[in-house]
Amino acid sequence: MYCVLLGPPGSGKGTQSEFLVEALGLIHVATGDMFREHLRHQSELGRKAQSYIDEGNLVPDEITIAMLLERIDATQGGSTIFDGFPRTIDQARALDIALTDRGQKVDHVLLLEVSSEELVLRLGGRLTCPADGTIYHETNSPPEIPGQCDQCSNLLIQRSDDEPKAIANRIQVYNEQTAPVAEYYEQTGMLVRIDGSQPPNQVRGELLKVLKESRSNGDT
Repeated sequence: MYCVLLGPPGSGKGTQSEFLVEALGLIHVATGDMFREHLRHQSELGRKAQSYIDEGNLVPDEITIAMLLERIDATQGGSTIFDGFPRTIDQARALDIALTDRGQKVDHVLLLEVSSEELVLRLGGRLTCPADGTIYHETNSPPEIPGQCDQCSNLLIQRSDDEPKAIANRIQVYNEQTAPVAEYYEQTGMLVRIDGSQPPNQVRGELLKVLKESRSNGDT
């Protein structure tokens, strides 16, 4: 099973993906994680992506797709959830081609919908551990000790793409370039819209219901 989880930055894609991975045994493929891994190892692809990420812009398709294909092949055909990809229609088409070449296809597309106002509040309070990547929020999910990671005690930082100017740019980029991806998938009849402004547990319940019902009906 290949599942695409769509939504604007701050909609909770990462959190919900982690839940679905644990609940259904899916492989989590997140572009953000791929980028950070390449940046951490200073790979050629990572260095190319750095300037785009720092400014809150989309990394060019050729870089993102190269990373993704490398990751898909590493999963060896296991049931996978794509978090943060595709972000453009060109990427969606490239994913379709890549999976078709491997005898697979996208089975489900789930869209988390959250208002721009709520996104600004969520992203503006987000803190990240630079050592292990754990994400906190000043009000929604604060660390036990303010400013310090619960896991490794490192000082938390605000990522450059979570600063006000970058947040506004990320939302604008999403609305202009990524939102049309939902329309692309809606034409196939695969898109399911989920109210991402609900409490996390309710969002989880709706996501799980869609995927479990599909499995029980033998769609995947």
